[in-house]
Amino acid sequence: MPSVSAHVALTTARHIDHVFGVMGNGNAYFLDALEKQTDATYTAVRHEQGAVVAADAHFRASGRIAAATTTYGAGFTNTLTALAESVQAHVPLVLVVGDEPTSGPRPWDVDQIALASGVGARTYTVGRADAAATVVIAIEHALTYRVPVVLAIPYDVATLDAGEVPAVDAPRTPAPLAPRGEFAEGMLDEIAAALAGAARPFLLAGRGAWLSGAGAALGELAAETGALTASTALGRGLFPDRRFDLGVTGGFGADGAMELVRDADVAVVFGASLNQFTMRFGELFAPGTRVFQVDVAPAATHAHVGGFVRGDARVVAETLVLRVRAVRDGAPAAPWRESVDVAASRAYEHGDDLAADGRLDPRAAARRIAELLPEDRVVVSDGGHFIGWANMYWPVASPDRMMMIGTAFQAIGQGWPSVVGATRARPDSTIVLTSGDGGGLMAIADLESAVRAAGGRGIAVVWNDAAYGAEVNLYGLKGLAQEPMRIPEVDFAAFAGAVGAEGVAVRSLDDLERLAAWTREDPAERRFLVLDLRVSGDVIAPYQREIIRVNS
Repeated sequence: MPSVSAHVALTTARHIDHVFGVMGNGNAYFLDALEKQTDATYTAVRHEQGAVVAADAHFRASGRIAAATTTYGAGFTNTLTALAESVQAHVPLVLVVGDEPTSGPRPWDVDQIALASGVGARTYTVGRADAAATVVIAIEHALTYRVPVVLAIPYDVATLDAGEVPAVDAPRTPAPLAPRGEFAEGMLDEIAAALAGAARPFLLAGRGAWLSGAGAALGELAAETGALTASTALGRGLFPDRRFDLGVTGGFGADGAMELVRDADVAVVFGASLNQFTMRFGELFAPGTRVFQVDVAPAATHAHVGGFVRGDARVVAETLVLRVRAVRDGAPAAPWRESVDVAASRAYEHGDDLAADGRLDPRAAARRIAELLPEDRVVVSDGGHFIGWANMYWPVASPDRMMMIGTAFQAIGQGWPSVVGATRARPDSTIVLTSGDGGGLMAIADLESAVRAAGGRGIAVVWNDAAYGAEVNLYGLKGLAQEPMRIPEVDFAAFAGAVGAEGVAVRSLDDLERLAAWTREDPAERRFLVLDLRVSGDVIAPYQREIIRVNS
């Protein structure tokens, strides 16, 4: 008869088709049942953190929830940084883990429920009589609240006979949140009137707008009002009409585009939390700009917001289209966006081929790589100083084709396993990792996982400045000792060769011709490509200069 572990595996596989993990004592029977009795795809990684990172990346790239799995104790504690990132980034996933026996902890056990709670994740523990129902409840919780959950299998319960797997209702998720009440109705009318009467209207959208499917409605609202548009870093490519889109706001935004944002007299923000980086530390909008926010959060998330509507971005955008149309009653839209040179405003610094120290200028390298990358790319980014280069110079077609895993928790070392999750979510796309040397070394165990999973559809760009660049910029420039911030230059091209990939040390823009040739080759024949860019640490990304200014 099926065991408790089999109940967990079979029920999980009814609702989740990809599982990432490392096998150990605590999850061996779960993985055995998953492999032998389900159609779910299991992909092994080499470090437990990588299992959670891969499941996180899978959701960001596809919108489909995935699972991670590890053993108890040390296997579980290795996941905590990645679990905290998923909590902070509001990414749903299920982490299936072994746990201490119901009789009490052994010497090597820790309080896993307390540890998970400490980073913001709820734990559901299965029993012999309720394993299948508990799995569904855990998945439902993750999807409803957009958070990771831990699903624990006590060691002495894992192999118990649980009978036939019962039929359990599918997880239920709430309907899109519609604005309710007189205050919300009045605020919708106020926003509609403000947009209809604005001379320089502006719409800003974030990842929440993408998750709600608001792109088409926001495009219609922009056309109806004559608004310029822009997105947060996690909402890139959401607006359908690029002619009037300023790109990314905040520290990744082009200077000319950010000047136009400050010219706006009315700004409406959809599905964006307005964190300090998006808001340029309070300087995104001018003091005279009327700022409205639409979000599912209980209240406005920034002090500069003057009017707030709680609701789903798509539902509210569709409502505003109708209300603005009624207020305007056939009057022409504001002509502002037709009068400005949007393309010129989006321009970034070109940079030189080489910086003054003789190493690659990362701006020029990023620009050339953008010219060569395949159009079908999905970009996954680790954390670090280098994140500015991909975000500024590499456009993507939609928000689910650019993800920054680690930045919500300000972690590094989550890049390589991100490739694993993204490639399982989008097997026909080219997965492009952008990573620093510090984060690349921290996660090096899963270089092999990335190469194995993505094969000829994977590229890694390592911005190798032989340093923890952000720390050098923030603290080295203040006179603190720089030795702890420096890394002996590592040959990532050689690392690549050791695990079956092709590595290229890039010291000049001419060396990038290998990327040009690689893109023309058959993905089934070519190898994973690692570009080890020997870049100058003296060129500081604009967003980092902004942070330096604020903290100096």
